[in-house]
Amino acid sequence: MKLKTLSFLLLTVLIFSCSSKKNIEPNLNYEVKLDTLTIFDQSRSRKIPVAYFSPKTDRKINNQQIVIFSHGYGANHGGDYLLYSYLTEKLASKGYFVVSIQHELPTDELIPSVGIPQVVRMPFWKRGTENILFVLNELKKSKPELDYKHLTMIGHSNGADMTALFANKHPNLVYKIITMDNRRMYLPRTSIPKVYTLRSNDYPADEGVLPTKDEQEKYHITVQLTNINHGKMDNKGSDEERKTLNDFILKYLNEN
Repeated sequence: MKLKTLSFLLLTVLIFSCSSKKNIEPNLNYEVKLDTLTIFDQSRSRKIPVAYFSPKTDRKINNQQIVIFSHGYGANHGGDYLLYSYLTEKLASKGYFVVSIQHELPTDELIPSVGIPQVVRMPFWKRGTENILFVLNELKKSKPELDYKHLTMIGHSNGADMTALFANKHPNLVYKIITMDNRRMYLPRTSIPKVYTLRSNDYPADEGVLPTKDEQEKYHITVQLTNINHGKMDNKGSDEERKTLNDFILKYLNEN
């Protein structure tokens, strides 16, 4: 009888271990495949360039998780969605399917530099959230096998403001957000989606953007200070700065 009980317990532990095993294996380092394409949103007559960074493997990654990345403002020069490859390639090398979206086009208006940012920039952030939503819906059609229940969105600067706004507008679609120095758009005060934010050492956020200490504790929000300049959170950062950001982001992605 005791032997049967022991066997049952061992089987239960084995089943639980297998079912709770994450699809991301931190010790693996896949080669990375890059695909670029332009998606057309007919309802808005808008082209949306996107880059897919994915692990290069013949082995199926079960429940492969997705990261959608939104770049910082580049004054409509274009190509900004490829300027964070230190991060997007690192995440893909760990097994994530990473989508980086080009939000500004050369024909767009420049973002206003005067006025209340939460007012004058809101139309640009809203356009960004519409880009994200459209790309997400298209991805669900073309790659239904991905894990949409654990979607993570990451953004830097203006793209982080878009990410924060998307999480406020569509909390049911996002599992985690990681903002890299959003300065204008208020972070959601929620436990779901889970909220993490990495802060620069040179630019403060506007009043009310970051949660208070009490709100951080109540909603388990992580506000992490760094010694990295706001403008060095893309590929311009040093090897050490890139590693710091990658390490923090991988840690947040692996948290339950």
